[in-house]
Amino acid sequence: LIAAKHGKLWYDIAVVGGGIVGLATARELVLRHPNLTFIVLEKEKELALHQSGHNSGVIHSGIYYTPGSLKARLCVRGASLAYAYCDSRAIPYRRCGKLIVALDREEVPRLKALYERGQKNNVKQISLIDARSIREREPYCRGIMALDSPYTGIVDWRLVALSYGKDFQQAGGAIITGFEATHIAMAAESPAGSSEGLKYPVAVRSSTGEEVRCRFVLTCGGLYSDRLAEISGCRAEPRIIPFRGDYLVLKPEKSYLIRGNIYPVPDPRFPFLGVHFTPRMDGSVWLGPNAVLAFKREGYRICDFNSNDFVDALSFRGLHRLVMKNVTYGLGEMYRGMFISAQVKILQKYIPELGHNDVVRGPSGVRAQALDADGNLVDDFAFDGGVDELGRRVLHVRNAPSPAATSSLAIAEMIADELEARFTL
Repeated sequence: LIAAKHGKLWYDIAVVGGGIVGLATARELVLRHPNLTFIVLEKEKELALHQSGHNSGVIHSGIYYTPGSLKARLCVRGASLAYAYCDSRAIPYRRCGKLIVALDREEVPRLKALYERGQKNNVKQISLIDARSIREREPYCRGIMALDSPYTGIVDWRLVALSYGKDFQQAGGAIITGFEATHIAMAAESPAGSSEGLKYPVAVRSSTGEEVRCRFVLTCGGLYSDRLAEISGCRAEPRIIPFRGDYLVLKPEKSYLIRGNIYPVPDPRFPFLGVHFTPRMDGSVWLGPNAVLAFKREGYRICDFNSNDFVDALSFRGLHRLVMKNVTYGLGEMYRGMFISAQVKILQKYIPELGHNDVVRGPSGVRAQALDADGNLVDDFAFDGGVDELGRRVLHVRNAPSPAATSSLAIAEMIADELEARFTL
């Protein structure tokens, strides 16, 4: 996919953010409104480089989420749409399934509650299986009961995102890369040499001084969604706090230990899911991740540091409250991130044959975790507008939580509906 420079200065709608949610939504909009003009503005030189390109690659089925919630509905529909889309574009995927494994009797009631939740969410093909059936599915896995989800799969989500971008361009949309939006405001005058008047009254400017004029703006900024909202006059919360997840990788000669996804039963005392086993499309197997505060919003290495991001996170009272509620858990995550043996010890509960020398350090991802001032994780989708006249022309996607990739086509439908309801297209 080649992102081309735009040939004009004004468009009906500018989408800020070339990740999987922004691209899916731009695609949905241009297909719905072929007579309008659209542009995607992405700050990097390539599309889908961050959360869309640094994730586990799982196609989730919708088991975990509160029945009736938007997140549950979007995931179940999104998974179905994702499989159909991959089939239509010949994008490779594997429906390798997932086991959520209970290690002891204490976890069984929570596992059964998950099963009931999945049934209420209309998740396809789920069942509870015993220890013998676990070994039939995963010969090296140990547990006393598991929730079997054969509908769960894996895919390279960046390939999917780039395909969305290709669809968008083929339908007439424009894409600019290397455009870091730093200013969104009502324009005072027409573009130079333009006879269009103020038909395109919103100006989006980049850090290098480029300007695009449009009628409406949609931002899907991921790790920078709060800052994009703030520059158009929105409130600072929910705040994005970056959490880095570090993976281990199973050595190739040990890949026979894992066939499909193996997940723990979630513990409601802790804010994140916990470590799991994830096969990849390239044949590798990722183990993890942990979850630790990142000192840079796009910092994929432990040494990556940005003073503005660091101060922004540590000065937010919501983070203080989250840390105080999860001190022991947070210290444990840091410890396991530093010492592979500590991470492997947890993984061995599921795969006893796994040894310390069977893994190496792997890649990392950074999660854009939206947090409110009370230290609560914002667990569902959040939208916001600007203020005054600008607020009638801007829509910010403030939070698109996991599984946003799985749900991307369904999210795109929802955002397009929201745009159509707010704006006269």
